[in-house]
Amino acid sequence: MTVEDVDDPTAGDGQVIVDVKACAVNFTDVLIIQNRYQFKPTLPFSPGAEIAGVVSSVGAGVDGVTVGDRIFASTGWGGLAEKIAVGAGSLVPIPDGIDFGPASSFLYAYGTSHYALKDRARLQPGETLVVLGAAGGVGLAAVELGALMGATVIAAASSDDKLELCREYGAAMTINYGSEDLKARIRDLTGGQGADVVYDPVGGGHSEPALRATAWKGRFLVIGFAAGEIPAIPLNLTLLKGCDIVGVFWGAFVGREPERHLRNVEELIGWWRAGKLRPHVSSTYPLDRAAEAIKELADRKAKGKVVVTVGDG
Repeated sequence: MTVEDVDDPTAGDGQVIVDVKACAVNFTDVLIIQNRYQFKPTLPFSPGAEIAGVVSSVGAGVDGVTVGDRIFASTGWGGLAEKIAVGAGSLVPIPDGIDFGPASSFLYAYGTSHYALKDRARLQPGETLVVLGAAGGVGLAAVELGALMGATVIAAASSDDKLELCREYGAAMTINYGSEDLKARIRDLTGGQGADVVYDPVGGGHSEPALRATAWKGRFLVIGFAAGEIPAIPLNLTLLKGCDIVGVFWGAFVGREPERHLRNVEELIGWWRAGKLRPHVSSTYPLDRAAEAIKELADRKAKGKVVVTVGDG
């Protein structure tokens, strides 16, 4: 990755130009620059999947958006830049009193976790939710949302300091899978019943033990593979447990069911305004150090979200 001057983008039909003030970094950025993501933009490109900023230009055919609006949006890529052209339909107004950094870090983590827990798992009050990679961006959002939705949340992460943060965000119990047996601890903490729902953005060697520790009719949510390895799961486990392995592809959901996605975002913003959600930004970097921000995620050092600030953002 290099920092270069390029021509400013122009707004096409249905687009606006946003002066980027902050861009949250996600694990998808790690994958996309390694050419390992399902979407492969044409080179050269800027990573950066979610931004917050100010509308500076409005293209033809755009209604309800004006220059000066403070917005955040999911962009797929291109956010690590001073300006970006964005489809007007993807813009979400930033609530009053919210800074650009937290706004840029909101949509991807909370959108993914809310869709996973509400729509895919149908999480119910009183159920037990195990969150793997619980101190990461989507993981911490899942801990917070799970507790808000009335579940008993068990957070699993690789270090005690990460688990301390998870407790601050609503985890009732924790597992350090760097030093504890994940399957045995899930069973122990659930009184031998197993977890009703497992939220797995990690993959690798943690997936199968967690699946083996699901309850009868449990739901195992496949979010992603931050460990870098896609596990091969013995499908007989689903037969023996009567459990479901459920894929969660939030980006596809947004495109295929935009009205339902909008209702979900409205619910999330309502909770945010009410102070029930509080995005955690653990570190920030200026634009010329964006590669360091992505490396922090690649090295598994991040807690919550990492944000790149642009200009006076």
